[in-house]
Parts: sequence; structure tokens; C-alpha cells
Amino acid sequence: MIDRLAIVGVGLLGGSVAKAARAHAVAREIVGVGRDLGRLGPAVSDGALDRATTDVAEGVAGADLVVLGAPVLVNETLLAHVWGAAPAGAVVTDVGSTKRSIVGAADRLAAGRPEVQFVGSHPMAGSEQSGYGVARGDLFAGATVVVTPGDAGDARAVKGVSEFWAALGARVVTLDPDTHDRAVAAISHLPHVVAWALVDAVARFEPEALAIAARGFKDTTRIAAADPDMWREILLDNREAVRGSVAAFRRALDDLDALVAAGDAAALTAFLARMKTARERLA
Repeated sequence: MIDRLAIVGVGLLGGSVAKAARAHAVAREIVGVGRDLGRLGPAVSDGALDRATTDVAEGVAGADLVVLGAPVLVNETLLAHVWGAAPAGAVVTDVGSTKRSIVGAADRLAAGRPEVQFVGSHPMAGSEQSGYGVARGDLFAGATVVVTPGDAGDARAVKGVSEFWAALGARVVTLDPDTHDRAVAAISHLPHVVAWALVDAVARFEPEALAIAARGFKDTTRIAAADPDMWREILLDNREAVRGSVAAFRRALDDLDALVAAGDAAALTAFLARMKTARERLA
């Protein structure tokens, strides 16, 4: 069991970590760190946190495990503060959806203070909504969490972080940071880009159609309602891989457009059947 778990950033993901850790009794004490004590109040009131503070150094003092739950670029800034304040032997992880930058930053910090360890984490779970009010104790149950060790990470720290997520009900897989960022550019970041572009395309082509949009359009574009500030940071931090995935999508869309333009019913049916089979394999 973890003696003290510190969570820096108690929104949807950080708050869900707190609730899940409490529900599964994986930590004796849970401390929340945020910019506004008023916003942290509900997490203390409902028992997800034992105490809260706006001071990073105070929050991570004595912590065995620190979880960075802020947006990706904020986490990279916080990492240096946490690294300097965390006790020797502490392990730091995060919940961000990009990994190469923060793992690289941690490797550089470890060169000066190797007694603190960082192991990147990315829970493949969440919502287009944000904030502690939508945090859930079962958010990680059955979800995949990708663990991304850096060059400076040691086996014990990786094992400890993996066991932490498993204790919250997650399925843990390990990838190197570069492979992770390319993978999520394809299966997470690209779908968001497509959803935003789809809403924009309808507004350009036939804006009045939005008034009669039904479940298919709403389901397909649900994630277009995600937090713009959070996703701006994700897209910028992973821009190279995102642009690669968008280029691949553009080619795929051009190929499909060519099939429609050619009027070849047999070829179009064959393509749609292949994509249907590929999608059904996900189940």
C-alpha cells in the first residue's frame, strides 16, 4: 500500500485517480494540489482527498507516488517543481496523452537528481467533459493504461506504477514514448481532428443541416465538444505525429472520394466491406 499519494491537478483524470485510489484502498493518505482551494473543496468534502493545498512543495512532501493530472504542457512545467520538492525515493507519473516531451524532460532531471524516478502513464479513458465534477471512481475499470518508461527509469519504479494502475482496475501495457505518441496520434488525436473538421465541413457545406442532426452525426462528433485549451496543448506537443496521421487520413479520404466519383459500385462495396470487417475486429 502507498503511504502518501499526491495528485497535482484534481480535474477529471486526477479526481478519478483520487476516487479510484480511495475506493480500492491503495493509499493511506491522498493529498490534492491545485491552483484554487475552492475547487479542491468538493474532493475533500466527499472524502476523495484527505487534504488539499495550493503549494506544490507542501503537497508532494513525503509522497511515495506523485501523479501529475494537469494538461500536458502544464505537467511539463510542474515536473521540475515536483522533482525538486519530492522526497528521495519518490516516483512520479502523469496522465497526459503525449509522452516524448515529458519523458525526455524527466530523463534530464534525473541526471541531476537520480533519487527521484519518473514513469510516464497514459490512461486511455476520459470524457469530452472536464473538471472534478465529472470525475468517476470507476473510470479506469477495464480501461487500458499505457506505461512509457524513459531511459532513466528503473525496473522497480515501472513495476510500482504498473501495479498502481492495475490496482485501480486497468489493463496495463508498456510502450516506448515515441511509439506511444504515434499510436495515440492515430487512434485518439486524429479522431478528434476529424470530429472538429466534420463539424466545420457541415457548417461550410450546409449549415442549416445542423438543426436536424440526429444520433449518427452527434455520436460521430461527440468528442468535438472536448476542452479546447487541453486539446490545443496535445496537438502542439504531438504535432509531428498528428500531422502524419492527418496526412494518412487525407489520402484515405481521397481514395474513397475517387471510388464514389468513379461510380464503380462493386469496388465501392468491396471497400466498405473491408472497413466494416476491420471495425468489427475492434470488438
